[in-house]
Amino acid sequence: MKTMNTENENQTPHSKVISNASSTGTIKQGSMASSLGVIDIGVSENAYIFNVELPGIGKNQNKIKFEIQRDGRVCIQGVIPETTIPSESGRLYRMQVQQTCPPGPFSIGFSLPGPVDPRLCSPMFQPCGILEVVVVKLGVRIPTS
Repeated sequence: MKTMNTENENQTPHSKVISNASSTGTIKQGSMASSLGVIDIGVSENAYIFNVELPGIGKNQNKIKFEIQRDGRVCIQGVIPETTIPSESGRLYRMQVQQTCPPGPFSIGFSLPGPVDPRLCSPMFQPCGILEVVVVKLGVRIPTS
């Protein structure tokens, strides 16, 4: 898949506030200070880009899966791992942090502003725990080189 450049100096940047996102699992048990599931959506002439904050999952990318439907519906599922810290004695200490969600499965669902071509998406999981996905709008022709 080719890398897409969604920036164009002639385009006006847009943003979308998500008020109809849904979540299930341990994400609902987390503290209000938790950023898990915070969603940002950007719009260009040809594509949408969305970022979803998934703190604590950076090293466990393989436990995250997402599906994008043609109508723009996005579903992200994963498992928040239990946090442990090894000590010098070899013991593992389980962390109970109040600002994050408890370990376990979760799902996040939201809709993009319009229909998309799910085959034309470019996901990237950043080490800081942000899933960034660019997906082409439905009906947009991508030039081939």
